[in-house]
Amino acid sequence: MAASTVVAGSSTAKDHAQEDGHHEHEQSDYALRTKALVAVLTRKNLVNPASMDAVVDLYETKIGPHIGARMVARSWVDENYRQRLLEDARAVAREDNLTGIEGTDLVAVENTSEVHNLVVCTLCSCYPWPLLGLPPTWYKDAAYRAQSVIDPRGVLKKFGLALDDEIEVRVWDSTAEVRYLVIPERPLGSEGMSVEQLEKLVTRDSMVGAEILNSSSAGEEA
Repeated sequence: MAASTVVAGSSTAKDHAQEDGHHEHEQSDYALRTKALVAVLTRKNLVNPASMDAVVDLYETKIGPHIGARMVARSWVDENYRQRLLEDARAVAREDNLTGIEGTDLVAVENTSEVHNLVVCTLCSCYPWPLLGLPPTWYKDAAYRAQSVIDPRGVLKKFGLALDDEIEVRVWDSTAEVRYLVIPERPLGSEGMSVEQLEKLVTRDSMVGAEILNSSSAGEEA
């Protein structure tokens, strides 16, 4: 019988080419509008350019999914680090000088051949943004939040994950006090890769439990 556990408190190539070109145009247009808006606000002394640069630097270098990916990749190659991460992820995050973890606990849970972990916030959209950046739209969706508790396997199937019945699914309820980081299983075929190479295989969705990685996962996430 399939086991699920809720842990309480815890198109064609041508079409794609045309679409890609369209998105590039839109992105360029958005960038121009943003620069124009910043220029106007700066002239009116409503924003401080230095403060804005600091915010941009924060989101580009100090928080985001690349931070979580680095922790996951290191746990795959450093057994001592992995054990410490599973025992006290918050302490490890502090050692790594990660930004934004103050005031919350951080728990790392590990996917194995016997257990698959899925993270949800049943009340709102609590999320380990210092490690994963801003949450995806589906994570905040009411249907995901409700169905993950009632039918986690059904939710995972929507993400393309059909798990064997023998695999236990554990659902972790993220709160304002406790956030969760899923350590996905290391992809087959990644033996011999460096930490830097492994980082590129780790996706945001895999660190929530909504994806199983393979050696070609990098760059596939929408």
